[in-house]
Amino acid sequence: MKKNKNIYVPMGADIIHSGHINIISKAKRFGNVIIGLFSDKAIAEYKRLPLISYEKRYEMMKSIKGIKEIIKQDTWNYRKNLNLIKPDYVIHGDDWKKGVQKKRRSEVIKELSKWGGKLIEIKYTYNPKIKNFNKKKKFFYGPETRVSRLKRLINSKKIVRFLESHNPLTGIMVDQISFSAKDKFREFDGIWSSSLTDSVSNGKPDNQAFEISSRINNLNNLLEVTTKPILFDADNGGMKEHLPFTIRNLERYGVSAIAIEDKTGLKSNSLFSDQSKAKQDTIKNFSEKIKIACNSRRSTDFLIVARIESFILGKDLNDALKRADAYSKAGADLILIHSKIDSPKEIFSFSRKFAKSKYFKPLVAVPSTYSKVTEEELIKNNFKVVIYANHLLRAAYPAMESAALKILKNSRSYELEKNIITIKKILNIIPNN
Repeated sequence: MKKNKNIYVPMGADIIHSGHINIISKAKRFGNVIIGLFSDKAIAEYKRLPLISYEKRYEMMKSIKGIKEIIKQDTWNYRKNLNLIKPDYVIHGDDWKKGVQKKRRSEVIKELSKWGGKLIEIKYTYNPKIKNFNKKKKFFYGPETRVSRLKRLINSKKIVRFLESHNPLTGIMVDQISFSAKDKFREFDGIWSSSLTDSVSNGKPDNQAFEISSRINNLNNLLEVTTKPILFDADNGGMKEHLPFTIRNLERYGVSAIAIEDKTGLKSNSLFSDQSKAKQDTIKNFSEKIKIACNSRRSTDFLIVARIESFILGKDLNDALKRADAYSKAGADLILIHSKIDSPKEIFSFSRKFAKSKYFKPLVAVPSTYSKVTEEELIKNNFKVVIYANHLLRAAYPAMESAALKILKNSRSYELEKNIITIKKILNIIPNN
């Protein structure tokens, strides 16, 4: 076998294990090994963002003997790198014959045929230790890893999805649920710690009666059983003097971001039609609050989200834009533009104008009232984050109410059994180890 042949070996290499070493070892027999190391962006197209950043994975790969070169593969599509290198062989595990990567396999074969290249597939070796490690990966998500993860997601994905969680069980659901079909993979990227659903699920009105300190204390149970970034809904953030303690506690726990709205006084939920008692903070005062939040964090990986309530309070586009520029200058990392009308008309008019500003920052949408909007439409209009802010609680309550009524109606639970999860399955949601 000629040793001057180029061998392209694509890898994610989140955690390097015996399977990676085996493929590299076999690839060396065919020629010069060129590793195509997937970027965070490429991996996020077809599965969960890796635990370790691209830069750290690159440094680990450099320490492995027998690798001639490591190049970045920045998309899930192999075409660009294959045409750049024109390798004699691509070597890959045979586990991609099924599932979301099947289409990519066909594309690689077609591309290689243009210059007579060939695909060599190494039989996938089942390793129970690796499977067990993947199950226990959550123990590797320490506070610093979790805090920085949201920033990596924003830099890697077209849109970052958050779903509300109001207790650890719903947090596990957000953490684990995903959707795969053909070459599509979707999951929720993070957990929205909602002031509304936290309050209601604890039997309190959504007016800050369930105070921030109690909500932060409850986060510990959620963080213990989940791995994904948490965006904390802090209402107006409380008094400026107290905000540094809130920021430091959230960051210490491993929360990735805080959202603060520019309203003052006793909270009135933004989706109420009557906002006559609600007051918007001055631009100067709220900008000062943002600066305090920014100066209180240990790392810029912890993100500050400024939530603009101008449309909620009946103010115009110019007011919202003026505030966005000011909050961005004050240090906000993302801008959440809120609206309660039944279409995205307001937020899209805002995004088109704000996109032209030299102070533009990534935008956040909360489509609770304009639920027909698609993620594709949000992406086209410069939104980077979407928050499904209260949907799990809204889904759970009518289901529980229906179950309770059926028991009362029939004086037994038999009629309910076919519509609810089995006892066996509920016990297996949380394993013993």
